[in-house]
Formats: sequence, C-alpha cells, structure tokens
Amino acid sequence: MGAHLRELSLGFQAFLELLENRGLPTQQAYLMTNKNNICTDICIVGGGPAGIMLGYLLARSGVEVIVLEKHSDFLRDFRGDTVHPSTLEVLNDCGLKDKFDAIPQHHIQDAAFHIGTEVLPLMDFRGLKPFDYLALVPQWDFLNFMAKEAKQYASFQLLVDCEVTSVIIESGVVNGVMATTPAGALEVRAALVVGCDGRHSTVRKALDLKVTDLEAPMDALWFRLPREDTDAGGLEAVLGAGHMMVMIDRRDYWQIAYVVPKGSDAELREQPISEFRRLVASLAPELKARCDSIQSWDEVKTLVVGVDRLERWHVPGALLIGDAAHTMSPIGGVGINLAIQDAVAAANVIAKTRRENRPLDKNALSEVQRRREKPTKRLQTLQIIAQNRVVSGTLESTRELPKIPPLVRWLSRFRRFRNIPAKIVGYGFGRERVDRSNFKF
Repeated sequence: MGAHLRELSLGFQAFLELLENRGLPTQQAYLMTNKNNICTDICIVGGGPAGIMLGYLLARSGVEVIVLEKHSDFLRDFRGDTVHPSTLEVLNDCGLKDKFDAIPQHHIQDAAFHIGTEVLPLMDFRGLKPFDYLALVPQWDFLNFMAKEAKQYASFQLLVDCEVTSVIIESGVVNGVMATTPAGALEVRAALVVGCDGRHSTVRKALDLKVTDLEAPMDALWFRLPREDTDAGGLEAVLGAGHMMVMIDRRDYWQIAYVVPKGSDAELREQPISEFRRLVASLAPELKARCDSIQSWDEVKTLVVGVDRLERWHVPGALLIGDAAHTMSPIGGVGINLAIQDAVAAANVIAKTRRENRPLDKNALSEVQRRREKPTKRLQTLQIIAQNRVVSGTLESTRELPKIPPLVRWLSRFRRFRNIPAKIVGYGFGRERVDRSNFKF
C-alpha cells in the first residue's frame, strides 16, 4: 500500500488509542470517528482463533492489519475450548506461554472409550514433547488474551460489531470488503483480504469458490451437566447400542456432545425433553440424577457437522484459511488448532513477502495452500475413517454394543500405542513454527 494509505490507517489507530486512554472502549472510539472507509495493508475477516492469531503475528512483524469481528465480544457458548500442544508450541515460540499459563485452565492427558462397563484407553499424551497435555481454556479467554497481546502493537486494529456483508472486486481482483456497523456502512480497502470467518464464511460465499464436500454421517447436540469431584476426569467417549456421546471434563461441569444421525435433530426435538434426559442417562447412568438439570431444549445446542475443503484457497487479492478453507469434523477437536497452524503459515509467508517488498500475488498465496493442504487432507481422511467405522458403526448398532477388535484391545494396554493417536490429535501433521526473524522487537 502507498504511504498515504498507511498514514490513514495509522492515524485512525492513533485516534482510537487516544480515546481509549481517556476511558473510552475501542468500539466507542471507532464510532466517534464517523468514518465510512478505512485503508490498511491486510484485512482479516473474522476474529476467531485463526483471525486473532494471524492478526497478532502480522502486527508483531510490523504489517498493518485490521481484524473485523461481527460480534461485540468473544463470549459465545459451546465453542471449541481445547488448546492443543501444537498451539502451546506456537505460544512458546512467541514468548507468550508463561502468560498463557496464568489463565485459569484445566489439563487433560488421556482419553478413553466407555463401552458398556468396559473402559478402553484411547489416547495418552504423557511422554510427548515438548508439551504432553491438552489445555482446556474457554475460547473467549484465549481470544481476549491474544487480542490484548496484539493491541500492544500500533499496526493492529480490532473492530467489533463489524459484520462483513460483501467483497469488493474490481477488474477481477479483491480490493477490500463492505461491512455494517452500528454507525452505518463501512468500506475497508486492503492489499489482501484474509477470510477467517469459519464454516459459514461470507468471504467464501462471495468468491463462489469450488468446494469438495466430504460429508459427515452425524450431527451433535451440545449441553452441560454438573460435575462432581468423585467423577472420573479427562476426555471420554461413551458408546452404547445405537447411541454415542463425548464428555469433556471442564472441572465444574461436563461439556457433552450427544451424537445423532445426520439430520435427525428436528425429529428428536419434537419429543419431550424428558426423552432426551432418558437417552443421556441410558449411556451414563451415574449422571441420571443430574440430567434433571436440563430443563428445556433451549439448553441443548445443535452443531451441524460438516467436512469439506476448497479446491483453491485463494484468488487475486484474497486468501482463506481455517474452517473458511476446510471445515473439520469435531472428532479430535482439531479444527481450532489446525486453523492456528494455517495462521502461522500465512503470517510467515505474508510477513516475509512484505519484508522483501514483493507483491502478495498468486505465488505467495499458493505457498500458504501448498504448506497447509496436505496436513489438512491427512487429518480429514482420518476423521472420515473414524466417522465411518466408529460413529456410523455405533449409531447403526441398535441392538448390541459396538465390538472392539481383539488386536485393538490388546494394543491399547501399551502407552506407546496410545501415544500415536495422541500425537496426531495433539500435534497434527506438518507442524508450523513461528518465523521470529519477521518479528520487530
């Protein structure tokens, strides 16, 4: 971008900081500017884990970046709360790990299948390096933490209550986005638009990119139940005859995903909530008394599961990463951490390209896809195998409990075997490391 555009962006940021120092929040300061257009270098659509991480890394590299988030804050329920070892490694690369550790969190080192009365150890993170656990942190705490760190850099802006509605395309090149705010319409011009706005991405829809739908046989109903100190801990998958749910230990409560056949949610919701309580209790009898805490269907949220990926993640002037480029199944909870790996790869490429005064052209954008496409495909392949063999097999086995292959039962006795799925879930494939040579200290 030219010097004039950079001055506009930095001037806007300075104005926000001035008003914030006088006790006004960023959004209020933004509304008071009465501007209807902004110019920046990189415009990130979506303030989720990928968007905030990318914004932080670019700002720390001295790149002008603005993140547009449609909600007024990050406080939303039933979002993925697992911070995997791969993300802990990224935080460590950035020198943020000690600060992150100060956030209240819960660590999980193992996971198991519960099939009837049998417990089958599934994953064991012990012994993995450099980090041997999953950190459970409310996603809003993680995003607030990263946003606070990013705001220390003058080249970072975060605008909330700012919903992108369309993409500006001129002569076949994306040059920015249009958004709505409480103050009216906003036009943001940028050298590059990065879509980090999730599985229902506005940017993806606007660009009409070709999607490969890999399908999923299930949806998930998310809800909470009280947890007691005498309960087993960790991550548990509970399998019954035709039923399945996943329980995540959140210390004070269980976060639970009750798995149902694809599209059957509406039919189930026609039943009284007492029927749902009965189904949950049939899988986990020890929770029967606590199921009464589910008072209505309003407390049960539906996650429509999908697995897909774009054939091409970029067009001139725009790049998509995270769920906007490849929607992941909730199996393994890898979606957030895969998106953050995408953000690291994108930041490394963008910052280096800018440092070398090269354009963010097809060569640069295709480099991000080249680095991240194979790890994505490998994880999606494993998720589909798990969906077809474990999830579908369980949901279809309505008269008897799912069968455990004898070889798997024997191998699960050994920690080294249990380390294999833990390493795949925790670290994924093609781990990205932050290129700190881009950082400006």
